[in-house]
Amino acid sequence: MTYCVAVKIKAGMVFLSDSRTNAGLDQISSFRKMIVYEKAGDRFMCLLSAGNLSISQSVREILQVEQLDDHEGGEPLTIWNARSMFDAARVLGSAVRHVWHRDGEALQRAGVDFNVSMILGGQIRGEGMRLFQVYSAGNFIEATAETPFFQIGESKYGKPVLDRVINPDTGLDEAAKCALVSMDSTLKSNLSVGLPLDMVVYEADKLATDKVVCIDDNNPYFRMVRNSWGQRLREVFDSLEDPTWDDAHTEVPLLTRADRHGPVKKITNPREKLI
Repeated sequence: MTYCVAVKIKAGMVFLSDSRTNAGLDQISSFRKMIVYEKAGDRFMCLLSAGNLSISQSVREILQVEQLDDHEGGEPLTIWNARSMFDAARVLGSAVRHVWHRDGEALQRAGVDFNVSMILGGQIRGEGMRLFQVYSAGNFIEATAETPFFQIGESKYGKPVLDRVINPDTGLDEAAKCALVSMDSTLKSNLSVGLPLDMVVYEADKLATDKVVCIDDNNPYFRMVRNSWGQRLREVFDSLEDPTWDDAHTEVPLLTRADRHGPVKKITNPREKLI
């Protein structure tokens, strides 16, 4: 299992991935789930992957040489000459299908699902930033202003803070901080996600970035985030008033009648009907 998150806002993009791969409780390894493709001044792309490691590694290898016919009659499209991020996502989808045609039947015979999911985001000169999530069939969807982030892998623990914080106008540093909090929430709740982390922050229209970092246990900023987030959550929790069940004064009573529904029915003997 793994956890990867990518955020696209007006100011730029944030990519974050863990590196833990599990094949059982006693077989834990570290494999990077992120790769950056960059031709400074022309294109910047970041690829995140989750799912079967052998499949995702094969896709990344084939992606280097995968080609699609150009409907305009030009030279075949690759990730290095694609004129748009949409075409780059098409090339990635083709690479996924390439691996499926090569290995899918053999994997099925071995009882192994063809399980891979990927996120591809970035910017090519001449258009704005774009972010795509690619599925096992090679099809994909694109992030919008209403859905400015994608997650793959063990996503449920890190989603609430993203939902509450991220919107198109969020600042780039704030988005990076939010992604790290999202990752910390996942690390706290799921042992199948683990350090070190890879993080890339891209500023809109730069077509290159030097904000690339590997985060381990000794990273001072991530240690601060982990400690502060847990402490502040506890402080906020403690500041909430406890529910009141008696006649004590409170401005926020819990024991009150709902507008449309009564409380749950009590069954007091075996002759009573449930409905």
